[in-house]
Amino acid sequence: MSKLELEDRLLRIEQMLGATKEVLTFDEACLYSGISRSYMYKLTSKELIPHSKPRGKFIYFERS
Repeated sequence: MSKLELEDRLLRIEQMLGATKEVLTFDEACLYSGISRSYMYKLTSKELIPHSKPRGKFIYFERS
């Protein structure tokens, strides 16, 4: 199996695992919603999208 095929399989596995999570990290939320990182930061800073920062650094989102 080539390196490209392995990377493709790994990506598909990661996407399947991410589909079952209820709480998403910032990067996962960007991928899930299709929103760019810069726009997502803008939405969170203006409190236009529900999110949480439990320890003040990392941003999390509920899938719902």
